[in-house]
Amino acid sequence: MAQQFKAASTAKTTGQASKATGTEPVQFIFDKSNYRFLIISVAIVTFGFVLMSGTTDIYSTTKIVIAPIVVLAGFALGFYAILKKPDTK
Repeated sequence: MAQQFKAASTAKTTGQASKATGTEPVQFIFDKSNYRFLIISVAIVTFGFVLMSGTTDIYSTTKIVIAPIVVLAGFALGFYAILKKPDTK
């Protein structure tokens, strides 16, 4: 049993295309400050992981205390950057 498929017919436009108003500026979800905070948070998280790799001493205070706090602070700043409302002008 062979099935025959019919190609869907394309609708012809009548020349009246929906006109997009090009006069209104595009509204982005995030503001410039949001992106700035997000980039800073990525840098802080990266710095925290570099601190974690550190020296050969496994039980150093930098590796087990300071570096995880720095990483968590970077993630917290990232969440703030996402949740921050853009400034209204």
